[in-house]
Amino acid sequence: MFYDLIVRGNLVLEDKVVYGEVGIKDEAIHRITESRTLRGARTLDFEECFVFPGMIDAHVHCFSNPLEGFVTTSSSAAAGGITTLLDMPYDLPAPISSAELFKRKVDRLKREAIVDIGLWATIAKTEGTEQIIPLAEAGAMAFKLSTFETDPFRFPEIPDHEIIKAMELIRDTGLRVAFHAENNELIKSLTKQYISAGRLYPRAHMETRPPVTETSAVLKVLEFAYWTGVKVHIVHVSHPRTIQLIQWYKEGQVDVTSETCYPYLLMNVSALEKFGPVAKNNPPLRLAADAAKLWELQRQGSIDIITSDHAPWGADRKEAGEHNIFLAAAGVPGVEIMIPLMFDHAVMQEGVPPEVFAKWMSQYPAEVFGIPRKGKISPGYDADFTVIDPLQSWTIDQTKLRSHSKLSPFHGHEVQGKIKHTIVRGKSVYDGNQIVAQPGSGQFIAGSAYKREVVSS
Repeated sequence: MFYDLIVRGNLVLEDKVVYGEVGIKDEAIHRITESRTLRGARTLDFEECFVFPGMIDAHVHCFSNPLEGFVTTSSSAAAGGITTLLDMPYDLPAPISSAELFKRKVDRLKREAIVDIGLWATIAKTEGTEQIIPLAEAGAMAFKLSTFETDPFRFPEIPDHEIIKAMELIRDTGLRVAFHAENNELIKSLTKQYISAGRLYPRAHMETRPPVTETSAVLKVLEFAYWTGVKVHIVHVSHPRTIQLIQWYKEGQVDVTSETCYPYLLMNVSALEKFGPVAKNNPPLRLAADAAKLWELQRQGSIDIITSDHAPWGADRKEAGEHNIFLAAAGVPGVEIMIPLMFDHAVMQEGVPPEVFAKWMSQYPAEVFGIPRKGKISPGYDADFTVIDPLQSWTIDQTKLRSHSKLSPFHGHEVQGKIKHTIVRGKSVYDGNQIVAQPGSGQFIAGSAYKREVVSS
């Protein structure tokens, strides 16, 4: 067979790394061989670089900053080696809590995406559950709810009776429901006490969100999931105790998956003290011992996936907390630097096998959210590849981030391992220096409950 493209290098397969070739036809992987016998219209020879399955970031906020959007975020993702992302529903000015808003977002995605994108959906604070079935049929990949209230309209705390009702409906769609699980009442009370006492220093953000504010909320969600039978996912786990609770419920036949984010594995509260608002996120960075234990649990396979929770706030939203940490927006950018940072830490420093790293960052996210044809270098799968040169070192420069957020606690951090090339469905989107694809080249990835006539009507 004469292929559209041949990719050559150290192929990271499901259980081993082999030097070989991949033959690509009609955007899909057709053949894998350890010889140099394939013929095609074009060959990309990456020599000794690792050719990973396309990396997946399942937790991205493209529209929390209205300056960002699909073009900027997906360009950042491509430069960061991410071929598929799942975009969260807490958009400004309005969250994606209706099928009508979802359809408009899909239309925009098709015009602007550089990489492939699936979309999360959410519900209104009250009386929003009637939109669950229409959203699922419109192509939602999963649902995201919160037990903490950032904003009563855009990012509300969902009341318990609405959570139960939502879980029952989402269960019937077969999709997964995820939770930002923090105890709203405890956090708001502690924050009020600290502000009244003038305790506004950066570490106060962690002190007003102690581990119990995460674990107590997670426990409630898991117990609700037990009684409703829904598939549940806990986002941005920051503390090892949370993983222990999740493991206990897994043993009790609850279908629960978990994620942590690269900041919780690579930083601790000392970064919050050093960088202030730039390192503020929710939940907060934890003690060094907690971060070390979380990394240990990741290595043991107790945490399903790693995400960025990319939240591209501008300098104005961060500088507001210079003298009062509670006034700063929470969240850090990550789609452009997560993969290199994690590759450096996991593979280069800690000796995690590349095939295990590929599971964390590609295969498992695809399996958790049922993303079709993604996550492996295997015949029939999309020809998505993340190419990393393990011999090349570079330094993160926040001023050069493609995101409108030019602030990162990793500014000046030296990284071993650079994104050499990013390929989506057999087409180069990043060549190691610049974006080489046009907006609209990325595709919408619909969830498993999708009904085409709903979106096209």
